[in-house]
Amino acid sequence: MNKLVLTLLLAAAPALAMDMTEPAPAPAVAAPDKLAGARAHIKAARWSDAVAELKKVNDARSADWNNLMGFAHRKLATPDLAAAERYYDAALKISPAHRGALEYSGELYLMKGELPRAEQRLAELVRVCAGACEEQAELKRSIERFKANGNKHVAGAY
Repeated sequence: MNKLVLTLLLAAAPALAMDMTEPAPAPAVAAPDKLAGARAHIKAARWSDAVAELKKVNDARSADWNNLMGFAHRKLATPDLAAAERYYDAALKISPAHRGALEYSGELYLMKGELPRAEQRLAELVRVCAGACEEQAELKRSIERFKANGNKHVAGAY
């Protein structure tokens, strides 16, 4: 009888093994944020330092990198609006639905007095956000301030 039990157990072993789940893979370790230094400078309103840090990173193939470069150039003590626009355009070429680049380029257009282009960016944000998002709300407020100021740039507003 022992031989029979042993034979049955050995025959069932492969079936038991197939039912066992494999251990879950170890969680992937997130890559370090190479833009963290630039973001810290931006948060502290150190625009020149942010530009310098972004130049060190030099990741022109990244929509986020281009967006941050555009933002920092727009916020410099003497804004470089042409550079900001180039960087925003590059971000949107890489990622047409990049909400930050859509919002910030809309604000850039307000600085340049180009309301129709800012409103176009707002329309794109409405589409991209499928209703509402923070970037859409911010650009909408900026457009409202611009209009309330006689369709003129409101210094420091955006």
